[in-house]
Amino acid sequence: MSPRTYGRAIAIFAVAVFLLPPAFSQVKGGTTTTPAGGDAGSGTGTTSATPSITTNPQPATPNTSQSMPLPVPISGRVMLDDGGPPPESVVIERVCNGVSRAEGYTDQKGYFSIDLGMEQGVMQDASTSGRLFNDLGTRVPGQSQLSSGLGGGARSDERYMNCDLRANLPGYRSQVVSLANRRAMDSPDVGTIFLHRLGHAEGRIISAISLAAPKDARRAFEKGSDLARKNKLDDAMKSYRKAVDVYPKYAAAWFELGKLQAAKGQADAAHQSFDAAVEADPKYLNPYLELSRLALRAKNWRELADVTGHAVKLDPFDYPQQFLFNSVANYNLRNMEAAEKSAREAEKLDTEHRYPQVSHLLGVILAQRQDYTGAAGEMRDYLKFAPGARDAATVRGQLDQLEKLSAHSAQP
Repeated sequence: MSPRTYGRAIAIFAVAVFLLPPAFSQVKGGTTTTPAGGDAGSGTGTTSATPSITTNPQPATPNTSQSMPLPVPISGRVMLDDGGPPPESVVIERVCNGVSRAEGYTDQKGYFSIDLGMEQGVMQDASTSGRLFNDLGTRVPGQSQLSSGLGGGARSDERYMNCDLRANLPGYRSQVVSLANRRAMDSPDVGTIFLHRLGHAEGRIISAISLAAPKDARRAFEKGSDLARKNKLDDAMKSYRKAVDVYPKYAAAWFELGKLQAAKGQADAAHQSFDAAVEADPKYLNPYLELSRLALRAKNWRELADVTGHAVKLDPFDYPQQFLFNSVANYNLRNMEAAEKSAREAEKLDTEHRYPQVSHLLGVILAQRQDYTGAAGEMRDYLKFAPGARDAATVRGQLDQLEKLSAHSAQP
């Protein structure tokens, strides 16, 4: 198959990738919390890193008794989102059920290597010293402790089921690495945790304008939220409508109303509610996320490009799927340069590989540009991150063709 013919074939096959499933979730990379001395954001790292020094220099001798589970080794690197090292040593924190605990430090280049829960040579911040974790970490009430003779190393380790790892540096927000299901025998490398300087993101996940709602509107909103939790959706929608009738700029109420309308299949009504939320508070991020889902389902590529463009401007750090959606939109609009740019940004931010479609999409874009070596690398990543994907066999066939074309183009 000639390169020109293959380029057409791969473009035809790629249609399925760009018509992403409607249920494609709008999950933020992590939860932004406020640690002592700084803010934390979301996401995880995957860039392979070999620590230059051990920053927790006293590894514990494994205790295989049932009462002392094996320590869980963790290593990786902290970097600024522009690719540089942090300006100083960074505290590595474990956060379980909202309670933070310092676990270790990075070296001057950002590398770290720690044993979770060993707490050796780490100075705790005064705000957390009164809430220290025990050797088992934090356990959800009702969960049983592991009684394996390997201390949990041979099976799913529930000690850190509700825990995350993050970097704490004043003035920066950190991506978050989930520690759920991490076991003592797993590879310790968690990759790269990126830090984002505060002040760059304009968007908010809480509507500041909504905080000014009068008492009657707030009461109706709270009643609607309570009814929604009880799954009384019709009554909840009535309460949210009452809230916006009393206070038309109640962006949070418009947003919640739109979510319920979307859940009931009322796409047009939901769109109007999300639009009203945006109009009331243009920096309120949540309605943009939902509008992008509606545009994706409707295959309205121009709207999807516009909405996601606003979303990534408001928050260019926490939502890699918005860059993916923007890339999908621009690909279908035949704006390949913008599609590639957004795909690469999504790939950079999606350090937990929640969206392996990014690699496939970027592979298709590169194949159309006849960068067969780069395209093959992206296809390999897709198969690595989504080995059980329904289209895995077809992508393997694509990869085979790309490798042949890459070898052919490399010949003198």
